[in-house]
Parts: sequence; C-alpha cells; structure tokens
Amino acid sequence: MRKRTGGIAMMAAAACIALYSVPSEKVENGQEVHLPMTENQGSELPATLVDIIDGDTIKVFINGKIESVRYLLIDTPESKSSKTCVQLYAKEAFLRNSELVKSGKVTLEFEKGNVRDSYGRLLAYVYVDGESIQETLLREGYARVAYIINPPYKYLETYRKEENLAKKQKINIWSRLNFVTNWGFKGCL
Repeated sequence: MRKRTGGIAMMAAAACIALYSVPSEKVENGQEVHLPMTENQGSELPATLVDIIDGDTIKVFINGKIESVRYLLIDTPESKSSKTCVQLYAKEAFLRNSELVKSGKVTLEFEKGNVRDSYGRLLAYVYVDGESIQETLLREGYARVAYIINPPYKYLETYRKEENLAKKQKINIWSRLNFVTNWGFKGCL
C-alpha cells in the first residue's frame, strides 16, 4: 500500500508541475494563450514578424501560429478600417511602425488580465531589440494614449508622459487643432 500511495503522490506532483510550469490566460472565446510569467506579473515572448497591418497592429508568428497583435494602450489614425475613411497621418504612422518593427528582434510583453481584445487579437507591449514601439510612436506624435479598459496598466504613466511631450511640441497628430479627440481622430485625406 505504501508504494502505491507514493506512486500516486509522485504522479500528482508531476501533473501539477506540468500544468503550472507554463501559465495560461483564458480569454472570452475559450482559447488559451500560454505565457511564461516574469517576476513582475507580466510575461514576455519572442515573436517573428509576419506582416504590418497598420500603425498599431502587426501579425507575428508566436506559439506555433500566426497571431494578430494590437498594441496595448495606444491608437494611431485609421488606414484600413471599413468603418471610416483613411485618416490624416495614418500612412505616416504605418510607415514609421513598419520601419520600427522591421529593424530588429520583436518581443511581446503581456499585461496580466488583458490578453485579447474583442476581435480576438493579442494585446501586447511590443519591443524591438528592447526598445518600446509604443513609447516611440507616442513620443514622435504618431499615436495617442487610448483604450484604458482594464486598469491598472504597467506603462500607462510612462506612455502619458511620452504623449505629453509630443503634444507640447505639436508634432504630427498634435500639429492639427482638434484632430485628436477622446474617441479617436477627426479628419480624412
């Protein structure tokens, strides 16, 4: 009896280790995204760039499949939405994003509890060679801070500071009076 109990205990321990070695986030549509956790509650994964969709969305190869990734906490003017026209600075934001993400190794960092949006896209902080793409787009005036849906967010204050620098300098999206609104951008090409 003692050997059987020991064997069962060993199997249970092995199952627990296997189940909890790679945490996952369940999302609304029932899919799971397996994410290794870091000491600061988020998780980071290397990804291979597949395509650039627009100024704030890319496609990557990650965890064995191609995923759309929406940048957490920022919004750039629309260039590919069927709901709106091509907005001012959309092409510039797309080109700058393209230049940035093609320049090195892409890494995604996930915020605990904010893994996917309502369209099924992964939500992530995006880095290339350790540099934040979101911070760069905000600082250069190609993006605004937006979609603060499920706080707290690790980098929200940093992003607001970068956005304020661009506002003060009145560069790109901030150069046109009333172009940036609380709901997005106003104006078309």
